[in-house]
Amino acid sequence: MFRRDAEFGKDSDIVERTSSFSLPVERKRNGEYKLQESGNVYACMTSDFFLEEADGWRHEAWSFIRERSDLKFFIITKRIERFAVSLPSDWGNGWDNVIICSTCENQRRADERIPIMLSLPIKHMEVIHEPMLSPVDISTYLATGKIECVTCGGESGPGARLCDYDWILSTREQCLKHNVSFRFKQTGALFRKDGRIYRIDRRLQQSQARKADIDLSFRSSAPKQLQKELF
Repeated sequence: MFRRDAEFGKDSDIVERTSSFSLPVERKRNGEYKLQESGNVYACMTSDFFLEEADGWRHEAWSFIRERSDLKFFIITKRIERFAVSLPSDWGNGWDNVIICSTCENQRRADERIPIMLSLPIKHMEVIHEPMLSPVDISTYLATGKIECVTCGGESGPGARLCDYDWILSTREQCLKHNVSFRFKQTGALFRKDGRIYRIDRRLQQSQARKADIDLSFRSSAPKQLQKELF
């Protein structure tokens, strides 16, 4: 986060609304939305949607998301315990166009955050191990059938900590066992495979992960017994 903000001359310690805060609902002169339906919108990519300092703006942000039901909004957070703060009154069991992603870089964070996420009224939830700093066993959580996808990736930038390919493969096996989609996003800058440590340039980290060709995609993350009834 700090490295990416620095690239654009931003101070990550200052919490403020960006110039594109209202972009999802801004319109052209002809009345069309400036942001046309084009896939996914990632909220607060270099920050956190549930920051305490942003509590005063969150109601407005939710109103944008409600209005643009034609777009998929990904909200990635390490503050899942603050999910209910400023939650819309019409949220109910969740909105179809919102995917909540909890980051869990190690076993401790997974055991802290995933149970909280599973207890919340969220229609679409994912887990992100990025940066992945240790092996993580989330089999028990995947068995609930509520988690739709797990993404793994190493750490980038100066001073990046090690990511081991065996940790990635272990998570993939857990996802395969429970019919959960899996994505290997990037190797990170310091990557160990078959006992050998590689230093990988930032521009190659995602392409190297793609070359592994280990992603998994499932149409449904429902429990196995339900999938048998459907197919």
